[in-house]
Amino acid sequence: MAEPKYTRETVLSVRRWTPKLFSFTLTRPPGYRFTAGQFARIGLDTPAADVFRAYSIVSSPFADTLEFFSIVVPDGAFTSRLQHLQPGDTLLLEKIPYGFLTLARFQQPAPRDLWLLATGTGLAPFLSILQDFDVWKQYRRIVLAYSVRTADELAYKPEITDIAATFGENGAEFRFLPIITRDPEAALHQRFPALVADGGLEQAAALSLRPDRSHIMLCGNPAMVEDTRQALMARGLTMNRKGVGNIAVENYW
Repeated sequence: MAEPKYTRETVLSVRRWTPKLFSFTLTRPPGYRFTAGQFARIGLDTPAADVFRAYSIVSSPFADTLEFFSIVVPDGAFTSRLQHLQPGDTLLLEKIPYGFLTLARFQQPAPRDLWLLATGTGLAPFLSILQDFDVWKQYRRIVLAYSVRTADELAYKPEITDIAATFGENGAEFRFLPIITRDPEAALHQRFPALVADGGLEQAAALSLRPDRSHIMLCGNPAMVEDTRQALMARGLTMNRKGVGNIAVENYW
């Protein structure tokens, strides 16, 4: 009989940010290893068949537990059930991680600036990346730009402050740029493509996007990723290929 490709893990905590956004933590199997920026495949054990979905890992690669950030998809076969998680519940975890939205894909030595551009739950892999001291030593400046529709969807704000204080004490200069697209009074409220095209993102960060010194990682809904990629390329930045280039992307569904 073939060995199962997954382990059964226990839900340790659930945090509900809004009716549609929540985070949860799982026990971490002793042999589970991943690189910051990768995702896990999490499953539900159903009578018909096991159902698995991809979730980027929020946790540091060195944490004792695994944390994930999820949105509730109306009538979704997976999240419609996952949203009712309680501590003590069991989920399936595939034994190996996946994905290439990691800093290892970029050629070293690194340029001076790292830009992390996320919408919604696409924030997850960047939180993991930021919880690695090597990242803060590798770059001189790090910009985390996080776009949501409404202010109550700005999850993890206290954690972002804590991460910057802990990891950035003797490392890169950090700039956090919240973007609230449905609030015209917010300092930043345009979509990423517009902010890239008109220079608004650079102005807010007090930093230029330049081919010779910028690494940019994009994670979020496919429309944002594609439109922002095109806007960046129009500015002379290039897709990362075989370690060379500025832009790395991940569609977060």
